[in-house]
Amino acid sequence: MCALFDPPESRRVPPGEYPAWDQALALLNRDLAATLPQVEPLQLLALSSYDADEPENVYVAMANGEWQGNALDWDSQDDLDSALASVADAAQETVMELLWQAWPLCPEHGLGMHPREDTEERLSWWCAGERPHHGPAHIHTAVGALGASKASIRTRS
Repeated sequence: MCALFDPPESRRVPPGEYPAWDQALALLNRDLAATLPQVEPLQLLALSSYDADEPENVYVAMANGEWQGNALDWDSQDDLDSALASVADAAQETVMELLWQAWPLCPEHGLGMHPREDTEERLSWWCAGERPHHGPAHIHTAVGALGASKASIRTRS
């Protein structure tokens, strides 16, 4: 707990403290390494709560400890699918806001992709770009599998 006007204390979350979020973050870091190899892996960062009865807030942060966006949803620790959805949203928010670029980009359209469940109920990167013979929007690949994709992902300068 911290005083109302004091900034909350932060700490790097050690591996193993939140196993589901750790697994999810490892998948996101694979996508980050495949698409933005110059960026160091993301980490979990905890900030103490202003209320003693509330748990700390956990964020997805850059390697230097900067973060952007909402804290991870505590209920998302119950299973890997929920954890992956929560961590993917937070990771995307942090990367996009702090690097000032869309991430990740669809290699076919150069548009920013978003996490969404596919027809097999796994979290995948979805692109809103139109495909002439396949309709509007498409699933590119599962979250965590961007490096396995044969197409290279372009980044904006």
